[in-house]
Amino acid sequence: MTETSGHPAPEKRPADLAQVILAGDDDRHRAEERLRAAVGNGRLALEQLGPRLDEVHAARTRAELEVACRGLPEPGARDALVVDRPPTSRRFVPGIFRGFELKGEWVVPPRMTIWSMWGGGRLDLSEARFSSRDTEIRVVALWGGTRITVPDDIEVEVEGLGLFGVVDKRVARKIGRPGTARVRIRGLALFGAIVTRTKRIAHPTED
Repeated sequence: MTETSGHPAPEKRPADLAQVILAGDDDRHRAEERLRAAVGNGRLALEQLGPRLDEVHAARTRAELEVACRGLPEPGARDALVVDRPPTSRRFVPGIFRGFELKGEWVVPPRMTIWSMWGGGRLDLSEARFSSRDTEIRVVALWGGTRITVPDDIEVEVEGLGLFGVVDKRVARKIGRPGTARVRIRGLALFGAIVTRTKRIAHPTED
């Protein structure tokens, strides 16, 4: 005869549940972003990223995902700038005889073309996320203007030609940290202007 103590079985703790809960696609995406953020902020060497991603893809449970991300904290607000999510903007943005504005938390496509013709617009990347580590933005200003705002924690390259116009290159900068998001701006201004500005981003470690 089997004896029972009359006491209910102990509830499983969260750590125990992680051992048996199967991982879903969203769980894997978050783990991938966590690894890429760790490369971007220097916690994980670039050559370690591939093997860790293999562990993520092979993981069946949340516990196995935690093993793949061992030793790494959850990314902060500015750690995961490159995300595994589809862009939320079109690749071609026209400002022809009108204006446009892209700002806030949006996902930038890897390649993007902006036209300002007898119109203008604002492109604000200070709160954006990027669908690729390298982003190219082509800007054409014909009798119009475009203003681009970039955060100070990404790399920026600016090339362009101004024919009776201006292509502002003051935001160009190198950071030199592996995994940092990089934006290349290619501009042509004809009787127009492409103006660039840097927005300083406050980080949690700063007072």
